[in-house]
Amino acid sequence: MPHIIFVCTTCASVWQDGKRQGISGGEKLLKQLSQQHKNWQLSNSFSIKPVECMSACSHFCAVSFVASGKHTYVFGDIPYQSETISEISEAVLECASLYYSKPDGLLPWSERPEKLKKGVLARVPPLTFA
Repeated sequence: MPHIIFVCTTCASVWQDGKRQGISGGEKLLKQLSQQHKNWQLSNSFSIKPVECMSACSHFCAVSFVASGKHTYVFGDIPYQSETISEISEAVLECASLYYSKPDGLLPWSERPEKLKKGVLARVPPLTFA
């Protein structure tokens, strides 16, 4: 069953005259996650995909975990500053590993990495068909 980490690339953008300027915080996070993903034990089970916007603009940066038959999680308020982005990226992958290990995708607060305990914007139930 494929698992996906979506990363909002519009998050923490600088805008001028209605156009995005430079590299957004979301793009920085995506780049770091992609680098660390290469050596991650679940790299063959998870893909990382950019998303133009996840409508979490007041809680940037945003990522989500998605898999068929599992709850979908959306996390926001993820720091993207250069000094902490490696640690944050590691926490995202650690939390994704936990998500992968759960048959229903439920991520108990007490088991999440410290850096992702706060910041859940949504938990969407799995789509099921009768």
